[in-house]
Amino acid sequence: MPPARRRRRRLVLAAFVGAALYMTIANAVVCRGARVVPVAEAAPAPVIVVLGAGIRPDGSPSDILADRLDTALELHRRSGGRILCSGDHGRDQHDEPLAMARYLEAHGVPPEVIFLDHAGFDSFNTVSRARRVFGVTRAVFVSQAYHLPRVLWTAKEEGIEAEGVASDRHTYPAMRWYQAREVVSRSKVVLDVVVGREPRFLGAAVSLQGDGRSTR
Repeated sequence: MPPARRRRRRLVLAAFVGAALYMTIANAVVCRGARVVPVAEAAPAPVIVVLGAGIRPDGSPSDILADRLDTALELHRRSGGRILCSGDHGRDQHDEPLAMARYLEAHGVPPEVIFLDHAGFDSFNTVSRARRVFGVTRAVFVSQAYHLPRVLWTAKEEGIEAEGVASDRHTYPAMRWYQAREVVSRSKVVLDVVVGREPRFLGAAVSLQGDGRSTR
């Protein structure tokens, strides 16, 4: 084998080894100390943050999102507080936060305690905007168990005192894919924080002591 080709192979191998090592360390850092509890053990918090997870063509929540919302409903019935619905509203025809709010209202949550974050395009944006736009300093975050370590680590880095409640109420056909993708996502969020990534949008501050209907 020509020397130049051997050097290229060594470089490629070194790159793969380096990437694998980084991902292993990043995942260990993100998962360490994540406080995930069942609904019954969740400490009362002023805010319940529900992360978006896709809606159907008719505007209703996907199965994963409905499970998150049902878990938030259970938390709210136990301890009250505000609910921050954060999701993707990047297109007029795709409004995750409004779909989430309508679901909660249909199940008895007063609309004035439901706040909408229309720029929660991913978990980093959701958590960062919760702190920087909505002034959240203590919260319960609701999502599936595979997702929560990344959310809680980001919250800690943003200065939010947080715990997570897992919303795994059913089995999900694509769960193995979600878990595999999460390994990469955890690695990415560490890099996001290290390089000082900013949310895509910030905007004016919103007080959670006001009326949530103002965020529609």
